[in-house]
Amino acid sequence: MRIVVLAGGIGGARFLRGLRQAAPEADVTVIGNTGDDIHLFGLKVCPDLDTVMYTLGGGINEEQGWGRTDESFRVKEELAAYGVGPEWFGLGDRDFATHIVRTQMLAAGYPLSAVTEALCARWNPGVRLLPMSDDRVETHVAVEVEGQRKVIHFQEYWVKLRASVAAEAVVPVGADQAKPAPGVLEAIASADVIVFPPSNPVVSVGTILAVPGIREAIAEAGVPVVGLSPIVGDAPVRGMADKVLAAVGVEATAAAVAQHYGSGLLDGWLVDTVDAGAVAEVEGAGIRCRAVPLLMTDLDATAEMARQALELAEEVRA
Repeated sequence: MRIVVLAGGIGGARFLRGLRQAAPEADVTVIGNTGDDIHLFGLKVCPDLDTVMYTLGGGINEEQGWGRTDESFRVKEELAAYGVGPEWFGLGDRDFATHIVRTQMLAAGYPLSAVTEALCARWNPGVRLLPMSDDRVETHVAVEVEGQRKVIHFQEYWVKLRASVAAEAVVPVGADQAKPAPGVLEAIASADVIVFPPSNPVVSVGTILAVPGIREAIAEAGVPVVGLSPIVGDAPVRGMADKVLAAVGVEATAAAVAQHYGSGLLDGWLVDTVDAGAVAEVEGAGIRCRAVPLLMTDLDATAEMARQALELAEEVRA
């Protein structure tokens, strides 16, 4: 079975770990969000790609869900001693090495897709990890802070401000001019199933879909497209997805997110059992829907979520 998964960071990465257990023989291609990418300290940082790579490769900090395990922060402390920031973005010493290698390879002329493949050769994630694009795309957020309206990088909004102010608009800068990375459209065209994991529907999956050609390829693939709700009981399972959903006029409910993707894209949608009352509404929108446990409490629970997604895909296909 050829499975394509559109993934953001922590939620997507943890779901993928369950998918590998649920379908160990499957050929899995992951299209990773690069809208969270940022240049810091002269280095190209790709948080979502790295989170997938570290999680599946066994190097992730399990407690926080991002960054490396057994990490130290001496370089960050030395930079701060020189007065060099930003101090709010925590790059550890082991993590710095990944960004140094990536930046060197990019400077040598390698595209991000080739660099990602080279980095994954060390980690052996068990999936094929592709950036959504080799072109530079960075998500920015319009906010009002202390009476001043400005546009800031998504990382500043998410990490520094902790989404403490309303997001007035979310813009994937550069996405409209970007092209899908090599292999992305081919993977979609040859897929048996396409999955939207419980990643942020606006700044993770939504940013991937903003790259011209990707949404169209998925809609025209002719295979089941199944998603899992990142909203459980009218609240994000993790993070602050409700803040960016509000910026695009979408309620933070499982049914509203399904309708945001739309029946032209989604064939099936899984909601948590606490949201079973939303099943009829989603199905009324033309999307097959089932209520199952959607909390990734451990690997077995996550694998069961993945199995349920694949079973719904077969149900849709039939």
